[in-house]
Amino acid sequence: MLLVIDVGNSNIVLGIYDGERLIRDWRISTDKAKTTDEYAILVHELFRIAGIGFADIHAIIISSVVPTLTGVLEKLSVGYFGFRPYVIGPGIKTGMPILYDNPKEVGADRIVNAVAGYEKYHTSLIIVDFGTATTFDYVNRKGEYCGGAIAPGLMISMEALFQKASKLPRVEIVCPPAVIAKNTVNSMQAGIFYGYVGLVDEIVNRMRKESKDTPRVIATGGLASLITPESKTIEAIEEYLTLEGLRILYHRNKDH
Repeated sequence: MLLVIDVGNSNIVLGIYDGERLIRDWRISTDKAKTTDEYAILVHELFRIAGIGFADIHAIIISSVVPTLTGVLEKLSVGYFGFRPYVIGPGIKTGMPILYDNPKEVGADRIVNAVAGYEKYHTSLIIVDFGTATTFDYVNRKGEYCGGAIAPGLMISMEALFQKASKLPRVEIVCPPAVIAKNTVNSMQAGIFYGYVGLVDEIVNRMRKESKDTPRVIATGGLASLITPESKTIEAIEEYLTLEGLRILYHRNKDH
């Protein structure tokens, strides 16, 4: 079985593939203070509950935007599984030209998403990934990664409002009952939620115009299911896009 690991700034998502089938997945909090041994204990417990042993895993591939944890998880792979993992970065064969001023600057998760999206749809795409930051990535019809935009994520925006405005409370991010809200909590929810829907649709529409194409718009990430129903531009949610991209890239690189 293949273990895929997507390390984000807020969460680490792990998935286990048996061939092309995702059989288990977990989402845990990203903790830069945890050691290799502490992550090993956590992963071992998740596996134990699922009836999976370390010996069942024959390969590991990692995508990480947290450099300090990349090394921690590489040590985990070597020390507890007995082999080196594949790590998305220089030297990994993606099969996708990166048309960026400096391709090394593109986040590993963005490339993985682009590969998975194009593999599934084989057409031009705008991929909206709702993470700690929200990223917008454009892939053209030829399967070339052309670039995109990065915006503060929903949680960052809400947290900034709470921290910088003394009288405003920390609130849950939900779709509010009305935009003309009657209390402070709903007012904050309306501003953040509908403001973010507007941000997403505006950036997508500008990317469509600039690309001179009609790309399919897909969303992924933890908050995709919250924003998508109110968005006028997002056409589909791909919940496991990053994990699927890691699986694809493992198979493109395992014999090299």
